[in-house]
Amino acid sequence: MRQNRGVNILDDLQWRGLIQESTDIDALRKHLDSKQVVFYVGFDPTASSLHIGHLTQVLTARRLQLAGLAPVLLVGGATGQIGDPRESTERVLNSPETVAGWVDAIREQVRPFVSFDGANAATLVNNLDWTGNISAVDFFRDVGKHFSVNRMLAREVVKARLESGISFTEFSYQLLQANDYYELFRRHGVTLQFGGSDQWGNITAGVDYVRRRGEGPVHAFVTPLVTKADGTKFGKSEGDAVWLDAGLTSPYSFYQFWINADDRDIGNYVRYFSFKSHEEITELEKATAEKPAARLAQRALASELTTIVHGESECAQAIAASSALFGRGDLAELAETTLEAALDEAGCIPAEGEMSVAAAFKETGLVKSLSEARRAAKEGGAYVNNTRVADVDAPFAPEQFLHGRLAVLRRGKKTIAGVKRL
Repeated sequence: MRQNRGVNILDDLQWRGLIQESTDIDALRKHLDSKQVVFYVGFDPTASSLHIGHLTQVLTARRLQLAGLAPVLLVGGATGQIGDPRESTERVLNSPETVAGWVDAIREQVRPFVSFDGANAATLVNNLDWTGNISAVDFFRDVGKHFSVNRMLAREVVKARLESGISFTEFSYQLLQANDYYELFRRHGVTLQFGGSDQWGNITAGVDYVRRRGEGPVHAFVTPLVTKADGTKFGKSEGDAVWLDAGLTSPYSFYQFWINADDRDIGNYVRYFSFKSHEEITELEKATAEKPAARLAQRALASELTTIVHGESECAQAIAASSALFGRGDLAELAETTLEAALDEAGCIPAEGEMSVAAAFKETGLVKSLSEARRAAKEGGAYVNNTRVADVDAPFAPEQFLHGRLAVLRRGKKTIAGVKRL
């Protein structure tokens, strides 16, 4: 992993479009030039895994560390029990035990993205450590007195909820996050916070709170929320989360997500997520524009991110599966987990009894009828495990199930499905 040589980190982030708003970019630039800076970014445990909506923050933390800054990664055991207000409805409160389990899982998940060695070694913290034992009276006396209710009501997400209703629990979330900045300034010397643009109100509240406590100066910036071409953002609230946990989203499915990225999005995605140099990205953008059908940028980013998140071996398996499923590789060499994930994504049905190949083609939707399956076979367009099948009325043979349980169906060159023995 490398940083652009000779490129100032703020210039790099701006070139990539990763700074949407900042407290004072010129003051921050001077601050970075004057000393080694400790920064923090926070993750609330609202599930057992982060998803690709968090990748901007995780990888930006990696960029900053590569540029010489020291990361403090906060996983919010306290704020995770409250939940930042959403514009739609009140969050469901999870039990302290559930949140604690998620904290442990996410702490382990973010570890590989940064280094814990060297002069700018990363630190992992949990805000429950300084919030859990403070009484409500002490918290509102020492922290709450520094906040204006009028300013809190002016926050966009709060205004959106005033008509439908917002609990005091969610309303007070801003105080907890602002106090995190003060505590991290005091405990670890943190002078820079960043997060997603939906956190701008919370983050600037923290900057102001540190100042009101007579400390600082401290700085902040936010990255843009990464959206898809249809305007929706990444995340579990949209119902289509792509998780970083391989047990929730397989490395193959993770790889395919980036392969299938919309042409309108891929330019931003490469700049946000890739660690390629400016020159490499510019060349890749040019080549992709000249040959859009080749999906060069999608393939490059899919390979890079799958390697970062899941490792070289899993990335190699995902690439091999993408080729082998369509007859350009050996299916037998694929790991069972990779092949199963690929078939689940393509559409897979259970093998029932003495199911014929024709019936499987019909049940998976590759053809509309048994007669259409026979016609496809007669024309040479019916395959099981990349082997052309002539007699589709025959039942599957035991040896046709890879790993003893999986069979790949293909009609023509591009349409695939699967059959799985349960």
